[in-house]
Amino acid sequence: MVATKTNGQKVWVTFTLPVAGEVERVSICGEWNSWEDEPMKQKKGGDYYLTKIFKSGDSFEFGYKINGCEWMTDESCSKVASPYLSENSLLKL
Repeated sequence: MVATKTNGQKVWVTFTLPVAGEVERVSICGEWNSWEDEPMKQKKGGDYYLTKIFKSGDSFEFGYKINGCEWMTDESCSKVASPYLSENSLLKL
């Protein structure tokens, strides 16, 4: 799930991924960080989250990496094809 809060030209985006089963770590990867893993924090209830600040009007492709290998998209965003025969989430601010 993606939640946004806008203040002028800045948009605070909180990415939240509910998890089930055995998950040791979750990272988010996207165009804004050259697809590098950014570790997400875990809430007491088990969900993983991360808040980032972007500029209004930006758009990025991204996805979640579970345990360093499983790729997931965000259900609250539209999907686009990736060059790796999978899909990425598309975030439009």
